[in-house]
Amino acid sequence: MKIKVGIVEDDREVMENWVKVLNAHPKLKCIAACESGELALKQFPGCSPDVVLMDINLPGMSGIQSTAMLKELMPDVHVLMVTIYSNNDSIFEALQAGASGYLLKNNSSEEVIRSIIEVVEGGAPMTGQIARRVIEVFRKPTYEKLSKAQLTIREKEILHLIARGYSNKEIASQVQVEVSTVRTHIEHIYEKLHVHCRTQAAAKYLGGNGRDTTKK
Repeated sequence: MKIKVGIVEDDREVMENWVKVLNAHPKLKCIAACESGELALKQFPGCSPDVVLMDINLPGMSGIQSTAMLKELMPDVHVLMVTIYSNNDSIFEALQAGASGYLLKNNSSEEVIRSIIEVVEGGAPMTGQIARRVIEVFRKPTYEKLSKAQLTIREKEILHLIARGYSNKEIASQVQVEVSTVRTHIEHIYEKLHVHCRTQAAAKYLGGNGRDTTKK
């Protein structure tokens, strides 16, 4: 079954190019393309894309606002922010809004395709440049918050693998449990760290320098 992708991009030329690239790939299908967040909020719930490529700088409602509202309507959708920006404020706000990954517009088509497939498999794709920015954003004194989280030994092990970029399937293989069990552990990690996605969890872990927060 093909991965269904929605696009939110106000530059028609860029949008049409993405549509062609996605539909040319055997694993992907663009099912909707909108020029604004307002249109996306009307159209996407009806066609249920698996992944949304979201431009951050949209006319009217911003890509960040659109992401937050789209996640309320479609909690399971993966939103990849695609933008020319790499500043800390934009990254932080996008992740807080529920974005699962953050890419720059100068990424190649191959990188965008790889990121779409990766996020569906449980990854949190972002360029090396963006990853460094994310760590900068979250590199605040987080020791107290992490120590209060009281992660179990298994949760800490899984969080470490998330921070290394492992997908749910890879984590399951590494720790020798079912994928469904990994998902349950990740839900508990999110609750304890007060985060909403893998990227936030990994950034908080890295911001705390991987300090041991396991229960004794």
